[in-house]
Amino acid sequence: MENKIPMLVIAGPTASGKTALAVELARLYNGDVVSADSMQIYKGLNVATAKPDAEEMKGIPHYLIDFLEPDKPFSVADYVKLAGERVREIYGRGKLPIVCGGTGLYISSLVDNLIFDETPSDGSIRKRIEAEAKEIGNHALWERLRKVDPETAEKVHENNLPRVIRGLEVFEATGIPLSQHKVNSRREESPFDACIIGLTASDRQYIYDRINKRVDIMLEKGLVEECRSFYESVTPATAYQAIGYKELVPYFEGKTGLEECLDKIKQESRHYAKRQLTWFRRVDGIQWVEIDKFGDLKKIIENIQNIIAKSKIMCYNII
Repeated sequence: MENKIPMLVIAGPTASGKTALAVELARLYNGDVVSADSMQIYKGLNVATAKPDAEEMKGIPHYLIDFLEPDKPFSVADYVKLAGERVREIYGRGKLPIVCGGTGLYISSLVDNLIFDETPSDGSIRKRIEAEAKEIGNHALWERLRKVDPETAEKVHENNLPRVIRGLEVFEATGIPLSQHKVNSRREESPFDACIIGLTASDRQYIYDRINKRVDIMLEKGLVEECRSFYESVTPATAYQAIGYKELVPYFEGKTGLEECLDKIKQESRHYAKRQLTWFRRVDGIQWVEIDKFGDLKKIIENIQNIIAKSKIMCYNII
């Protein structure tokens, strides 16, 4: 037990209130928060990705938020490395690491200590492919990836140029598709004792209503203006996948009305929430809290405290 690192995980679908819970639990248990959100890592799009602001953080440090340029690639292997470092650093200061987010692959890979097969990086190949992209366009380059590595291509949008280039780079350098390198990844004994809390609702419509309300609030906070500025100043790459941005592009291009785009944002957010819940149901040891059964945040926290009290992390003197 003494060789393990205690870790609290707050997981769940978009708009389920993860951030507010993580902050309050950090205040109760002397913790710092490590984000597990694949879009909040990028600079910009603060409203579209629902990044917590200073008021929402309430003085609790949050790591792995708003640190990467939107045209830079970032893999789950990168996340596991950086998040693991932050968790160890937080614990080393005598505080409780609290991982909070809705990107299931990030959370599962970190908790399970997934060790990724090392894939080489070849700058000369990458620069050549980047030059080719300017000549033939994103779609043609993506089609090339689809021919050599259809599994990776299926998961990568053609405008996510850094990841398309990375897939082609790895294949040219090794003769092995990037997807196969990921299959060769392995799990080693986890250094963490994780108490995983999953937020859900007995009535899924409760989550959907929260999503619809969140989009309306985002609109009031300047969602359209933020995304338009981003659209006009940044070459879309990984951040193009952010729900709330890509659905507004047709509006900026004069192809679709604003209301239709906003409805699309709500629809895609609901679909994403469904996929998130499906992912987290496969996570071993996750303990679910149905947030619609409690009247307020205080009662939800009390329920989670009861779960924490029975978990392994209570065996550490950190709490």
